[in-house]
Amino acid sequence: MGGNRQRRRGDTRQRIQDVAVELFAEQGYEKTSLREIAERLDVTKAALYYHFKTKEDILISLFEDLTRPMDELIEWGKGQPRSLDTKQELLRRYSQALTDAAPLFRFMQENQATVRELSIGESFKDRMVKMLDIIREPEAPLTDQVRCVSALFTMHAGMFALKDIEGDPEDKRKAVLEVAVELVTRAHSGPHES
Repeated sequence: MGGNRQRRRGDTRQRIQDVAVELFAEQGYEKTSLREIAERLDVTKAALYYHFKTKEDILISLFEDLTRPMDELIEWGKGQPRSLDTKQELLRRYSQALTDAAPLFRFMQENQATVRELSIGESFKDRMVKMLDIIREPEAPLTDQVRCVSALFTMHAGMFALKDIEGDPEDKRKAVLEVAVELVTRAHSGPHES
């Protein structure tokens, strides 16, 4: 029975996060209070307090939950052979992780001051560098290194830039991934052919 209660409690934590993101998106992070989050959830402030003491705590927990898959992906990538297969698979998994974290990226884009204050942006840049290290060959020609950097930027830009382009989100995700994979594939096969 203990396991079940644990899971339910986990659900409460997740519901708090979901509602917080909704409110942050609707009215801005600064203007949202813990009280409003509790009201929308229909729980007491004390119940909310049990999970999170401040709205910063909610944001940091969200960030950690959504970036954990990226950290796991980086760890996985580091342990793989530096083959084209590895790099393509890394991009495929990264594409999925980015899609899952889309609400967080929107938040980061709209609340840059808060992101800077909580130094969330820093740890994100750090992850980008680690991802790049896995797909980029340090001794490759500069054009191929640019292709690898562009592949990652393509994936990130795809989250925002394509919002105004007509089409199904999943189709867009696949199109972005296809371009990123092409860039990395071309970079990978570049110097070896000469």
